[in-house]
Amino acid sequence: MAYQAAQTVDTKTLRRVIAAASIGNFVEWFDFAAYGFLATILTREFFPSGDPTVGLLKTFAVFAVAFAFRPLGGLFFGVVGDRIGRKRTLAFTILMMAGATTLIGLLPTYASIGYWAPLLLTIIRCVQGFSAGGEYAGACAYVMEHAPRRRRAFFGSFVPVSTFSSFACAAIVAYALESSLSPAAMVDWGWRVPFLIAAPVGLIGVYLRVNLHETPAFKALEGKHEVAHAPLMETLHSQSGNILKLGAFVSVTALSFYTFTTYFATYMQVAGHLSRGTSLLVTVLALFFAAALCPLAGLFSDLVGRRATIATTCIFIIASVYPAFSLGGSGNLSQSLLGVALLAVGAVLSGVVTAPLLSEVFATKTRYTGSAITYNLAYTIFGGTAPLVATWLISETGTKLSPAYYLIAVSIFAMIGGLSLRETSKTALEEAGPASAGKSDRAAVERAIKRTI
Repeated sequence: MAYQAAQTVDTKTLRRVIAAASIGNFVEWFDFAAYGFLATILTREFFPSGDPTVGLLKTFAVFAVAFAFRPLGGLFFGVVGDRIGRKRTLAFTILMMAGATTLIGLLPTYASIGYWAPLLLTIIRCVQGFSAGGEYAGACAYVMEHAPRRRRAFFGSFVPVSTFSSFACAAIVAYALESSLSPAAMVDWGWRVPFLIAAPVGLIGVYLRVNLHETPAFKALEGKHEVAHAPLMETLHSQSGNILKLGAFVSVTALSFYTFTTYFATYMQVAGHLSRGTSLLVTVLALFFAAALCPLAGLFSDLVGRRATIATTCIFIIASVYPAFSLGGSGNLSQSLLGVALLAVGAVLSGVVTAPLLSEVFATKTRYTGSAITYNLAYTIFGGTAPLVATWLISETGTKLSPAYYLIAVSIFAMIGGLSLRETSKTALEEAGPASAGKSDRAAVERAIKRTI
Protein backbone atom coordinates (compact mmCIF):
# COMPACT_ATOMS: atom_id res chain seq x y z
CA MET A 1 0.00 0.00 0.00
CA ALA A 2 2.89 2.35 0.73
CA TYR A 3 4.13 1.96 -2.79
CA GLN A 4 0.75 2.65 -4.34
CA ALA A 5 0.39 5.81 -2.31
CA ALA A 6 3.84 6.95 -3.18
CA GLN A 7 3.10 6.46 -6.86
CA THR A 8 0.32 9.08 -6.81
CA VAL A 9 2.14 12.04 -8.34
CA ASP A 10 0.68 15.51 -8.89
CA THR A 11 0.37 16.83 -12.42
CA LYS A 12 3.01 19.55 -11.98
CA THR A 13 5.62 17.05 -10.83
CA LEU A 14 4.69 14.65 -13.63
CA ARG A 15 5.23 17.40 -16.21
CA ARG A 16 8.67 18.16 -14.78
CA VAL A 17 9.49 14.45 -14.81
CA ILE A 18 8.52 14.16 -18.47
CA ALA A 19 10.53 17.30 -19.36
CA ALA A 20 13.64 16.06 -17.55
CA ALA A 21 13.41 12.61 -19.12
CA SER A 22 12.70 13.97 -22.59
CA ILE A 23 15.48 16.55 -22.83
CA GLY A 24 18.23 13.98 -22.39
CA ASN A 25 16.56 11.77 -24.92
CA PHE A 26 16.40 14.81 -27.24
CA VAL A 27 20.17 15.36 -27.00
CA GLU A 28 20.90 11.69 -27.63
CA TRP A 29 18.83 11.40 -30.78
CA PHE A 30 19.64 14.87 -32.09
CA ASP A 31 23.24 13.78 -32.53
CA PHE A 32 22.35 10.48 -34.18
CA ALA A 33 19.95 12.29 -36.50
CA ALA A 34 22.50 14.93 -37.46
CA TYR A 35 25.02 12.22 -38.27
CA GLY A 36 22.52 10.46 -40.54
CA PHE A 37 21.27 13.59 -42.29
CA LEU A 38 24.82 14.81 -42.95
CA ALA A 39 26.11 11.39 -44.00
CA THR A 40 27.04 12.41 -47.53
CA ILE A 41 29.09 15.40 -46.28
CA LEU A 42 30.73 13.41 -43.48
CA THR A 43 31.71 10.80 -46.08
CA ARG A 44 33.69 13.39 -48.05
CA GLU A 45 35.25 14.98 -44.95
CA PHE A 46 36.28 11.85 -43.05
CA PHE A 47 36.20 8.95 -45.53
CA PRO A 48 37.36 10.25 -48.93
CA SER A 49 37.09 7.54 -51.58
CA GLY A 50 36.91 7.27 -55.33
CA ASP A 51 33.71 5.25 -54.98
CA PRO A 52 30.85 7.21 -53.33
CA THR A 53 29.07 3.97 -52.32
CA VAL A 54 32.19 2.69 -50.54
CA GLY A 55 32.57 6.01 -48.71
CA LEU A 56 28.91 5.99 -47.66
CA LEU A 57 29.25 2.42 -46.41
CA LYS A 58 32.23 3.47 -44.26
CA THR A 59 30.25 6.40 -42.83
CA PHE A 60 27.32 4.16 -41.92
CA ALA A 61 29.75 1.54 -40.57
CA VAL A 62 30.96 4.07 -37.97
CA PHE A 63 27.29 4.80 -37.27
CA ALA A 64 26.86 1.06 -36.57
CA VAL A 65 30.08 0.75 -34.51
CA ALA A 66 28.72 3.30 -32.01
CA PHE A 67 25.81 0.95 -31.45
CA ALA A 68 28.16 -1.88 -30.55
CA PHE A 69 28.99 0.05 -27.38
CA ARG A 70 25.36 0.61 -26.45
CA PRO A 71 24.92 -2.83 -24.83
CA LEU A 72 28.07 -2.22 -22.77
CA GLY A 73 26.69 1.15 -21.70
CA GLY A 74 23.33 -0.46 -21.02
CA LEU A 75 24.95 -3.08 -18.77
CA PHE A 76 26.99 -0.50 -16.91
CA PHE A 77 24.35 2.19 -16.43
CA GLY A 78 21.58 -0.37 -15.92
CA VAL A 79 23.42 -1.87 -12.96
CA VAL A 80 24.30 1.59 -11.64
CA GLY A 81 20.69 2.78 -12.05
CA ASP A 82 19.35 -0.20 -10.11
CA ARG A 83 21.88 0.35 -7.32
CA ILE A 84 22.08 4.13 -6.81
CA GLY A 85 18.82 5.24 -8.46
CA ARG A 86 17.43 6.58 -11.73
CA LYS A 87 17.98 10.31 -11.16
CA ARG A 88 21.74 10.43 -10.60
CA THR A 89 22.41 7.91 -13.35
CA LEU A 90 20.43 9.90 -15.91
CA ALA A 91 22.22 13.13 -14.93
CA PHE A 92 25.56 11.49 -15.73
CA THR A 93 24.46 9.96 -19.05
CA ILE A 94 23.29 13.29 -20.48
CA LEU A 95 26.49 15.06 -19.39
CA MET A 96 28.65 12.39 -21.04
CA MET A 97 26.53 12.33 -24.18
CA ALA A 98 26.41 16.09 -24.71
CA GLY A 99 30.16 16.38 -24.21
CA ALA A 100 30.95 13.73 -26.81
CA THR A 101 28.55 15.26 -29.33
CA THR A 102 30.16 18.68 -28.91
CA LEU A 103 33.60 17.17 -29.59
CA ILE A 104 32.43 15.94 -33.01
CA GLY A 105 31.68 19.54 -33.93
CA LEU A 106 35.26 20.50 -33.05
CA LEU A 107 36.96 17.54 -34.77
CA PRO A 108 39.56 18.18 -37.54
CA THR A 109 38.81 16.50 -40.88
CA TYR A 110 40.78 14.02 -42.98
CA ALA A 111 42.29 16.87 -44.99
CA SER A 112 43.82 18.31 -41.79
CA ILE A 113 45.09 15.28 -39.87
CA GLY A 114 44.71 12.31 -42.22
CA TYR A 115 43.72 8.93 -40.81
CA TRP A 116 43.52 10.37 -37.29
CA ALA A 117 40.25 12.07 -38.29
CA PRO A 118 38.18 8.91 -38.94
CA LEU A 119 39.86 7.20 -35.97
CA LEU A 120 38.93 10.02 -33.56
CA LEU A 121 35.43 10.19 -35.01
CA THR A 122 35.02 6.46 -34.37
CA ILE A 123 36.27 6.77 -30.77
CA ILE A 124 33.93 9.67 -30.00
CA ARG A 125 31.01 7.81 -31.55
CA CYS A 126 31.81 4.84 -29.30
CA VAL A 127 31.71 7.12 -26.23
CA GLN A 128 28.34 8.40 -27.42
CA GLY A 129 27.09 4.87 -27.88
CA PHE A 130 28.25 3.90 -24.39
CA SER A 131 26.48 6.83 -22.73
CA ALA A 132 23.37 6.43 -24.88
CA GLY A 133 23.15 2.83 -23.65
CA GLY A 134 21.92 4.09 -20.30
CA GLU A 135 19.68 6.88 -21.54
CA TYR A 136 16.48 5.68 -23.20
CA ALA A 137 15.62 2.74 -20.94
CA GLY A 138 16.38 4.89 -17.88
CA ALA A 139 14.27 7.77 -19.16
CA CYS A 140 11.33 5.42 -19.78
CA ALA A 141 11.67 3.86 -16.32
CA TYR A 142 11.83 7.33 -14.75
CA VAL A 143 8.54 8.35 -16.39
CA MET A 144 6.79 5.00 -15.90
CA GLU A 145 7.61 4.92 -12.18
CA HIS A 146 5.79 8.25 -11.78
CA ALA A 147 2.86 7.69 -14.18
CA PRO A 148 -0.68 6.51 -13.26
CA ARG A 149 -1.17 2.80 -13.87
CA ARG A 150 -3.84 3.04 -16.56
CA ARG A 151 -2.18 5.91 -18.47
CA ARG A 152 1.41 4.73 -18.66
CA ALA A 153 1.53 4.49 -22.46
CA PHE A 154 0.05 7.98 -22.84
CA PHE A 155 2.52 9.67 -20.48
CA GLY A 156 5.34 7.46 -21.72
CA SER A 157 4.55 8.51 -25.31
CA PHE A 158 6.13 11.90 -24.64
CA VAL A 159 9.55 10.24 -24.53
CA PRO A 160 9.13 9.11 -28.18
CA VAL A 161 7.74 12.61 -28.88
CA SER A 162 11.11 14.02 -27.83
CA THR A 163 12.83 11.44 -30.03
CA PHE A 164 10.92 12.35 -33.19
CA SER A 165 11.12 16.07 -32.33
CA SER A 166 14.88 15.84 -31.99
CA PHE A 167 15.13 14.29 -35.45
CA ALA A 168 12.83 17.01 -36.81
CA CYS A 169 14.96 19.74 -35.25
CA ALA A 170 18.15 18.14 -36.56
CA ALA A 171 16.62 17.98 -40.01
CA ILE A 172 15.48 21.62 -39.79
CA VAL A 173 18.97 22.74 -38.81
CA ALA A 174 20.51 20.67 -41.61
CA TYR A 175 17.95 21.98 -44.12
CA ALA A 176 18.44 25.60 -43.01
CA LEU A 177 22.20 25.28 -43.33
CA GLU A 178 21.85 23.57 -46.70
CA SER A 179 19.58 26.35 -47.97
CA SER A 180 21.43 29.36 -46.59
CA LEU A 181 25.07 28.38 -47.02
CA SER A 182 27.11 27.85 -50.14
CA PRO A 183 28.34 24.29 -50.76
CA ALA A 184 31.86 25.40 -49.84
CA ALA A 185 30.75 26.95 -46.53
CA MET A 186 28.67 23.87 -45.71
CA VAL A 187 31.70 21.64 -46.19
CA ASP A 188 34.04 24.06 -44.42
CA TRP A 189 32.11 24.73 -41.19
CA GLY A 190 28.34 24.43 -41.65
CA TRP A 191 28.17 20.70 -40.89
CA ARG A 192 29.67 21.37 -37.42
CA VAL A 193 26.78 23.53 -36.20
CA PRO A 194 24.28 20.73 -35.38
CA PHE A 195 26.84 18.96 -33.18
CA LEU A 196 27.83 22.12 -31.29
CA ILE A 197 24.19 22.77 -30.36
CA ALA A 198 24.39 19.81 -27.96
CA ALA A 199 26.48 21.77 -25.43
CA PRO A 200 23.88 24.31 -24.18
CA VAL A 201 20.95 21.88 -24.49
CA GLY A 202 22.89 19.26 -22.52
CA LEU A 203 23.62 21.68 -19.68
CA ILE A 204 19.90 22.50 -19.41
CA GLY A 205 19.16 18.79 -19.21
CA VAL A 206 21.71 18.24 -16.44
CA TYR A 207 20.17 21.09 -14.43
CA LEU A 208 16.64 19.69 -14.79
CA ARG A 209 17.64 16.17 -13.78
CA VAL A 210 19.78 17.16 -10.81
CA ASN A 211 16.91 19.19 -9.37
CA LEU A 212 14.32 16.41 -9.50
CA HIS A 213 13.57 13.74 -6.88
CA GLU A 214 14.13 10.01 -7.19
CA THR A 215 11.20 7.90 -8.43
CA PRO A 216 8.59 6.64 -5.92
CA ALA A 217 9.28 3.03 -6.93
CA PHE A 218 13.01 3.21 -6.24
CA LYS A 219 12.51 5.14 -2.99
CA ALA A 220 10.12 2.39 -1.86
CA LEU A 221 12.82 -0.22 -2.51
CA GLU A 222 15.35 1.81 -0.56
CA GLY A 223 12.90 2.20 2.31
CA LYS A 224 12.45 -1.57 2.50
CA HIS A 225 16.21 -2.19 2.01
CA GLU A 226 15.49 -4.29 -1.07
CA VAL A 227 17.76 -2.55 -3.59
CA ALA A 228 19.51 -5.18 -5.72
CA HIS A 229 23.15 -5.82 -4.78
CA ALA A 230 23.88 -7.73 -8.00
CA PRO A 231 21.29 -6.48 -10.54
CA LEU A 232 22.94 -8.12 -13.54
CA MET A 233 23.02 -11.62 -12.04
CA GLU A 234 19.46 -11.28 -10.71
CA THR A 235 18.23 -10.06 -14.09
CA LEU A 236 19.85 -12.85 -16.09
CA HIS A 237 18.70 -15.47 -13.59
CA SER A 238 15.04 -14.48 -13.34
CA GLN A 239 14.21 -12.53 -16.51
CA SER A 240 16.24 -13.95 -19.40
CA GLY A 241 13.05 -15.26 -21.04
CA ASN A 242 11.43 -11.84 -21.01
CA ILE A 243 14.63 -10.28 -22.35
CA LEU A 244 14.48 -12.57 -25.38
CA LYS A 245 10.73 -12.13 -25.97
CA LEU A 246 10.65 -8.36 -25.56
CA GLY A 247 13.94 -8.06 -27.45
CA ALA A 248 12.33 -9.81 -30.42
CA PHE A 249 9.63 -7.14 -30.55
CA VAL A 250 12.03 -4.25 -29.95
CA SER A 251 13.90 -5.44 -33.05
CA VAL A 252 11.14 -4.05 -35.27
CA THR A 253 10.99 -0.89 -33.14
CA ALA A 254 14.68 -0.34 -33.81
CA LEU A 255 14.62 -1.21 -37.50
CA SER A 256 11.46 0.74 -38.37
CA PHE A 257 12.66 3.73 -36.36
CA TYR A 258 16.05 4.02 -38.07
CA THR A 259 14.67 3.17 -41.48
CA PHE A 260 12.20 6.03 -41.10
CA THR A 261 14.29 8.65 -39.32
CA THR A 262 17.82 8.15 -40.62
CA TYR A 263 18.06 5.98 -43.71
CA PHE A 264 15.03 7.08 -45.68
CA ALA A 265 16.37 10.58 -46.30
CA THR A 266 19.40 9.01 -47.97
CA TYR A 267 17.18 6.48 -49.78
CA MET A 268 15.09 9.24 -51.37
CA GLN A 269 18.29 10.85 -52.64
CA VAL A 270 19.90 7.66 -53.96
CA ALA A 271 16.84 5.75 -55.25
CA GLY A 272 14.51 8.64 -56.04
CA HIS A 273 17.18 11.19 -57.02
CA LEU A 274 15.64 13.91 -54.88
CA SER A 275 17.98 16.71 -53.83
CA ARG A 276 19.35 16.64 -50.28
CA GLY A 277 17.33 19.73 -49.40
CA THR A 278 14.07 18.27 -50.72
CA SER A 279 14.58 14.93 -48.97
CA LEU A 280 15.27 16.73 -45.69
CA LEU A 281 12.11 18.82 -46.11
CA VAL A 282 10.05 15.67 -46.66
CA THR A 283 11.63 14.11 -43.59
CA VAL A 284 10.92 17.15 -41.39
CA LEU A 285 7.22 17.13 -42.27
CA ALA A 286 7.00 13.40 -41.58
CA LEU A 287 8.83 13.74 -38.25
CA PHE A 288 6.44 16.41 -36.98
CA PHE A 289 3.58 14.18 -38.09
CA ALA A 290 5.14 11.32 -36.09
CA ALA A 291 5.63 13.47 -32.98
CA ALA A 292 1.98 14.60 -33.09
CA LEU A 293 0.82 11.00 -33.53
CA CYS A 294 2.66 9.65 -30.45
CA PRO A 295 0.14 10.68 -27.74
CA LEU A 296 -2.72 9.25 -29.84
CA ALA A 297 -0.81 5.98 -30.12
CA GLY A 298 -0.33 6.05 -26.34
CA LEU A 299 -4.05 6.48 -25.76
CA PHE A 300 -4.71 3.62 -28.18
CA SER A 301 -2.30 1.29 -26.37
CA ASP A 302 -3.77 2.12 -22.96
CA LEU A 303 -7.25 1.43 -24.34
CA VAL A 304 -6.69 -1.89 -26.18
CA GLY A 305 -3.68 -3.22 -24.27
CA ARG A 306 -0.08 -3.97 -25.17
CA ARG A 307 -0.62 -7.20 -27.08
CA ALA A 308 -3.25 -5.76 -29.39
CA THR A 309 -0.92 -2.82 -30.04
CA ILE A 310 1.94 -5.22 -30.82
CA ALA A 311 -0.21 -7.14 -33.30
CA THR A 312 -1.52 -3.93 -34.89
CA THR A 313 2.00 -2.57 -35.25
CA CYS A 314 3.49 -5.63 -36.93
CA ILE A 315 0.55 -6.19 -39.29
CA PHE A 316 0.56 -2.54 -40.34
CA ILE A 317 4.30 -2.55 -41.05
CA ILE A 318 4.07 -5.77 -43.07
CA ALA A 319 1.23 -4.32 -45.15
CA SER A 320 2.67 -0.82 -45.66
CA VAL A 321 6.45 -1.12 -46.01
CA TYR A 322 6.51 -2.25 -49.65
CA PRO A 323 4.32 0.63 -50.91
CA ALA A 324 6.26 3.01 -48.66
CA PHE A 325 9.56 2.16 -50.36
CA SER A 326 7.95 2.21 -53.81
CA LEU A 327 6.58 5.69 -53.20
CA GLY A 328 9.79 6.92 -51.54
CA GLY A 329 11.88 5.88 -54.54
CA SER A 330 9.56 7.45 -57.10
CA GLY A 331 11.33 10.80 -57.20
CA ASN A 332 7.98 12.56 -56.85
CA LEU A 333 7.59 14.94 -53.89
CA SER A 334 3.96 14.14 -52.97
CA GLN A 335 4.47 10.38 -53.40
CA SER A 336 7.62 10.51 -51.28
CA LEU A 337 5.67 12.33 -48.54
CA LEU A 338 3.05 9.59 -48.53
CA GLY A 339 5.71 6.88 -48.47
CA VAL A 340 7.56 8.33 -45.50
CA ALA A 341 4.26 8.94 -43.68
CA LEU A 342 3.48 5.22 -43.95
CA LEU A 343 6.84 4.41 -42.39
CA ALA A 344 6.14 6.99 -39.68
CA VAL A 345 2.96 5.27 -38.50
CA GLY A 346 4.73 1.94 -38.01
CA ALA A 347 7.65 3.59 -36.23
CA VAL A 348 5.31 5.52 -33.91
CA LEU A 349 3.17 2.52 -32.96
CA SER A 350 6.20 0.35 -32.20
CA GLY A 351 8.08 3.08 -30.35
CA VAL A 352 5.13 4.14 -28.18
CA VAL A 353 4.25 0.61 -27.02
CA THR A 354 7.91 -0.20 -26.39
CA ALA A 355 8.25 2.65 -23.85
CA PRO A 356 5.85 1.19 -21.24
CA LEU A 357 6.78 -2.42 -22.05
CA LEU A 358 10.38 -1.76 -21.03
CA SER A 359 9.18 -1.03 -17.50
CA GLU A 360 6.11 -3.25 -17.28
CA VAL A 361 7.91 -6.46 -18.22
CA PHE A 362 10.71 -6.16 -15.62
CA ALA A 363 10.55 -6.02 -11.82
CA THR A 364 11.39 -2.71 -10.12
CA LYS A 365 14.44 -4.24 -8.44
CA THR A 366 16.14 -4.95 -11.78
CA ARG A 367 14.06 -2.78 -14.15
CA TYR A 368 16.86 -0.49 -15.31
CA THR A 369 19.23 -3.39 -15.98
CA GLY A 370 16.68 -5.61 -17.74
CA SER A 371 15.24 -2.87 -19.92
CA ALA A 372 18.65 -1.44 -20.84
CA ILE A 373 19.99 -4.85 -21.89
CA THR A 374 16.88 -5.62 -23.95
CA TYR A 375 16.61 -2.23 -25.62
CA ASN A 376 20.28 -1.83 -26.48
CA LEU A 377 20.86 -5.34 -27.79
CA ALA A 378 17.91 -4.99 -30.14
CA TYR A 379 18.97 -1.50 -31.25
CA THR A 380 22.56 -2.61 -31.80
CA ILE A 381 21.64 -5.60 -33.93
CA PHE A 382 18.75 -4.11 -35.88
CA GLY A 383 18.87 -0.32 -35.42
CA GLY A 384 22.49 0.66 -35.72
CA THR A 385 22.98 -1.60 -38.73
CA ALA A 386 19.81 -0.44 -40.53
CA PRO A 387 21.43 2.12 -42.90
CA LEU A 388 24.41 -0.18 -43.51
CA VAL A 389 22.29 -3.26 -44.25
CA ALA A 390 19.87 -1.29 -46.43
CA THR A 391 22.72 0.20 -48.48
CA TRP A 392 24.38 -3.22 -48.78
CA LEU A 393 21.14 -4.96 -49.82
CA ILE A 394 20.52 -2.48 -52.63
CA SER A 395 24.15 -2.77 -53.76
CA GLU A 396 24.11 -6.59 -53.74
CA THR A 397 20.63 -7.25 -55.15
CA GLY A 398 20.40 -4.35 -57.54
CA THR A 399 16.84 -3.60 -56.43
CA LYS A 400 15.98 -0.50 -54.44
CA LEU A 401 13.06 -2.29 -52.74
CA SER A 402 15.20 -4.95 -51.02
CA PRO A 403 15.22 -3.14 -47.62
CA ALA A 404 11.42 -3.47 -47.57
CA TYR A 405 11.63 -7.28 -47.60
CA TYR A 406 14.10 -7.15 -44.72
CA LEU A 407 11.70 -5.04 -42.63
CA ILE A 408 8.82 -7.42 -43.40
CA ALA A 409 10.85 -10.43 -42.20
CA VAL A 410 11.83 -8.67 -38.96
CA SER A 411 8.19 -7.66 -38.37
CA ILE A 412 7.09 -11.31 -38.46
CA PHE A 413 9.86 -12.22 -36.01
CA ALA A 414 8.82 -9.31 -33.75
CA MET A 415 5.15 -10.30 -33.68
CA ILE A 416 6.01 -13.84 -32.59
CA GLY A 417 8.19 -12.57 -29.74
CA GLY A 418 5.91 -9.74 -28.66
CA LEU A 419 2.75 -11.84 -28.48
CA SER A 420 4.51 -14.40 -26.26
CA LEU A 421 4.57 -11.76 -23.49
CA ARG A 422 1.71 -11.53 -21.01
CA GLU A 423 -0.62 -8.51 -21.02
CA THR A 424 0.84 -5.80 -18.78
CA SER A 425 -1.16 -2.64 -19.48
CA LYS A 426 -3.31 -2.86 -16.34
CA THR A 427 -0.70 -4.48 -14.08
CA ALA A 428 0.88 -2.47 -11.26
CA LEU A 429 4.64 -2.03 -11.70
CA GLU A 430 5.38 -3.73 -8.38
CA GLU A 431 3.73 -6.86 -9.83
CA ALA A 432 6.00 -6.87 -12.90
CA GLY A 433 8.46 -9.68 -13.19
CA PRO A 434 9.50 -12.83 -14.96
CA ALA A 435 6.03 -14.23 -15.56
CA SER A 436 5.22 -14.72 -19.21
CA ALA A 437 2.38 -15.92 -21.34
CA GLY A 438 1.47 -19.51 -20.73
CA LYS A 439 -1.28 -21.85 -21.88
CA SER A 440 -3.93 -19.82 -20.08
CA ASP A 441 -2.93 -16.75 -22.06
CA ARG A 442 -3.22 -18.25 -25.56
CA ALA A 443 -6.83 -17.16 -25.94
CA ALA A 444 -5.80 -13.58 -25.11
CA VAL A 445 -3.12 -13.73 -27.80
CA GLU A 446 -5.66 -14.91 -30.35
CA ARG A 447 -8.10 -12.16 -29.34
CA ALA A 448 -5.34 -9.54 -29.71
CA ILE A 449 -4.64 -10.68 -33.27
CA LYS A 450 -8.32 -10.88 -34.23
CA ARG A 451 -8.98 -7.33 -33.02
CA THR A 452 -6.40 -6.01 -35.49
CA ILE A 453 -7.66 -7.85 -38.59
